[in-house]
Amino acid sequence: MALSTIFNFLQQLSKNNNRDWFHKHKPEFIKAKESFEIITEILIKEIGKFDKGISTLQAKNCIFRIYRDVRFSKDKSPYKTNFGAFLVPDGKKSGNAGYYLHLEPGGSFLAGGVYMPASDQLKKIRNYIFEHTDELKQIISKPTFKKDFGEISGDTLKKSPRGYPADFPDMDLLKFKSYIVIKEYKKSAAIEPDFLNEAFVIYHNMNSFVAYINKALN
Repeated sequence: MALSTIFNFLQQLSKNNNRDWFHKHKPEFIKAKESFEIITEILIKEIGKFDKGISTLQAKNCIFRIYRDVRFSKDKSPYKTNFGAFLVPDGKKSGNAGYYLHLEPGGSFLAGGVYMPASDQLKKIRNYIFEHTDELKQIISKPTFKKDFGEISGDTLKKSPRGYPADFPDMDLLKFKSYIVIKEYKKSAAIEPDFLNEAFVIYHNMNSFVAYINKALN
């Protein structure tokens, strides 16, 4: 099974995060990577049914490299212990909101939205929320949204952002530095046979939120 292949490799990598081990086990890495590409291709096809901006993507352009940039990190482990893919209209570097898959032993999750956008993009989102607050509140108050994600996730400002009336009643919605939703899984749940089918439902349920953020950005 593709998911078992991925998790088995990542489990071993987390215990042997060094170049010698990795090179000796390169065939296992290639097999796990190919399995992840297959899963990503399936997600592109399924998400593309309700978000046409995803349907033309290629899996290889959505997947993040496993190699870590350790130049400015105290942790010199050369490899990530997860596989990640970001499915987003116009590609990973577009700045648009999209759908993220993160597979990691003990810490898998499905997510959607935009993480730490540039200041000009963040300003667009906040302005749109300020002008279309009710639309966002309707999205995040839906029972399916609350069941799957609880609420919007992400770091927030301690003070209100500048440029908005101090008495704006939904100021908390403007304080986010990222606008994302997350559904977390333990390893055992993420390798269940019906995990991907559930993922299709979760991504569909976050679609209105992702679409809202993309309207703000574009």
